[in-house]
Amino acid sequence: MEKPSLKYIKELSGGDTDFEKKLIAVVKAELPGEMALYKENMENHAFAKAAENVHKLKHKFGILSLEKSYQVAIDYEEQLLQGEIGLGKEFESILERIQDFLLTLSLE
Repeated sequence: MEKPSLKYIKELSGGDTDFEKKLIAVVKAELPGEMALYKENMENHAFAKAAENVHKLKHKFGILSLEKSYQVAIDYEEQLLQGEIGLGKEFESILERIQDFLLTLSLE
């Protein structure tokens, strides 16, 4: 099972820890709201809107070095646009892993 990491953020920052902290803070701040919108749209069977949510969320997968999960998000976004939800549980499992990972990070 693929695990989130800060590898990409560290590469992107070039050692600038202030930049790393800011980027992590943005991800931490945005994720809960984006997840809530996704869940709301799924509950309302608004799959096209949920696909838009997945589109936004998948970029966080990339930032957290989740390459395989990023592909799952791409595939799931396409499914949602076709009214299908086959990858929904896998996508939501990835979101849970990201949430758990972010809870372990300190911005100090």
